[in-house]
Amino acid sequence: MAEKTITVTLKRSRFGVKPKTAGTIRALGLRRIGDTNTLPDRPEIRGMIARVPHLIEVQENN
Repeated sequence: MAEKTITVTLKRSRFGVKPKTAGTIRALGLRRIGDTNTLPDRPEIRGMIARVPHLIEVQENN
C-alpha cells in the first residue's frame, strides 16, 4: 500500500517572519513563492505545516 502524500506550496514570502518560522519553511523544502514540494503525510510534517499555515497552501494526495 502506497504512503499518502501532501503537496505544499509557498504562497507568501518568508522574509520578515521570525527566524524559527523561516527555518520551518526551509525544512519543508520551499525557497521561493510558488515553490511546491511533495512530502509524506506523517505527524512530523503535519506539525511543521501547523506552524506556518498563513504562508503555505496544502493539498492532500491519495
